[in-house]
Amino acid sequence: MSLTHPMKIVLASNNKGKLAELQALFGPLGCTLIAQSELGVPEAPEPYKTFVENALAKARNAAQHTGLPALADDAGLCVDALGGEPGVDTAYYATRFGYAKGDDNNVKALLEQMRGVENRRAALVSTLVAVRFVQDPEPLIAMGRAAGLLTQEPVGSNGFGFDPVMWIPEFGQTFAQLPTEVKNANSHRGRAAQAMVALMRERWLPGQPV
Repeated sequence: MSLTHPMKIVLASNNKGKLAELQALFGPLGCTLIAQSELGVPEAPEPYKTFVENALAKARNAAQHTGLPALADDAGLCVDALGGEPGVDTAYYATRFGYAKGDDNNVKALLEQMRGVENRRAALVSTLVAVRFVQDPEPLIAMGRAAGLLTQEPVGSNGFGFDPVMWIPEFGQTFAQLPTEVKNANSHRGRAAQAMVALMRERWLPGQPV
């Protein structure tokens, strides 16, 4: 990879918030992240039950359609008492119980399923996968976890997804109570992104100053 031209990486996501968050984290590498929708990349099927397989499928799909290096993430909530569910189906969790898809309904459905359950352990998990080209035999894989306990009711108004019910012991608060910059630095996606930046620096950009 030449360092004379900033590396362009297609992000296999159309989520503007995710793009902004990851762009800030990858900024120090001199990389430019481009949302796949800007390049006309269709959504990839995600038939797998593990985050890493779905992220790899999304990254390969974006690389195949653009000829650019690609970065994809797959993330979700894994609840101990539910055998790791909802896992890769986190975004659609509420629809299992007759609710419309959406963050608020996901939280509502989860709290209903967890009513009376003593084991509240859960983790938000993010897996990032990057490929230099579609047949890259050595994809970069970075994982981040934010482990905590599920609250009985939503607490806090900052954040999205399951942030209001994820109580993080090290802060004594839910993710939705933390300032955005603190949350991002310690979130599952933030931790995965920091690990991915280190991997890219080591494998894709050797010799770049730290």
